[in-house]
Amino acid sequence: MTDIPFLKQAASSGIWGRLLMMLGMAVAFYLAVSLLAILALAQLILTLCGDSPNPRLSRFGRMLGTYLRQIAEYETFATDRAPFPFSDWPER
Repeated sequence: MTDIPFLKQAASSGIWGRLLMMLGMAVAFYLAVSLLAILALAQLILTLCGDSPNPRLSRFGRMLGTYLRQIAEYETFATDRAPFPFSDWPER
């Protein structure tokens, strides 16, 4: 391929595939944060109209927060386990 050592190492370690995954996960992170903002607003409105937060929205918000953490860990090389859709959706 080339005589540049870091490029040889990157090609042999699959870093280019990881780079593409990281770009995709960055887009997923952006979309999930946008969804979280909408979810927070909906929960606020439902709480103002009712007397307590919606438990299903709270559970989904917790799962969405876990998903965002998983993406952050993958993006920063804290883990090699790719988040959803390459693994299961977080349950908690």
